[in-house]
Amino acid sequence: MENLLLIGVIGLGVWFWLDSMNARERAVAAALRACREINVQFLDQTVVLESMKPARNRQGHLVLRRIYGFEFSIEGVERRRGRAILRGQALEQVQLDSDEGTTIEQY
Repeated sequence: MENLLLIGVIGLGVWFWLDSMNARERAVAAALRACREINVQFLDQTVVLESMKPARNRQGHLVLRRIYGFEFSIEGVERRRGRAILRGQALEQVQLDSDEGTTIEQY
């Protein structure tokens, strides 16, 4: 019985790790696409997990809502903040901060 429980815990850990890697890859792609669309430079070519909590998707299923932060530059001098928000594996929105406020692209 203990072995079965251990296999289940390991399986859950592997699933969570794979799910997190897929979500991170989607966040990087979304940030890169959003930066290209407004003609700014996506800095460091990476995102960092800022928040993760349970939420419901459009079908009502329980999923993880992850917020990934990233940085971009308009003229290559200053660093500005952005966020890619995923609900499960679906991109919810990308937010780009600027002097005029936050630009939000809904998906």
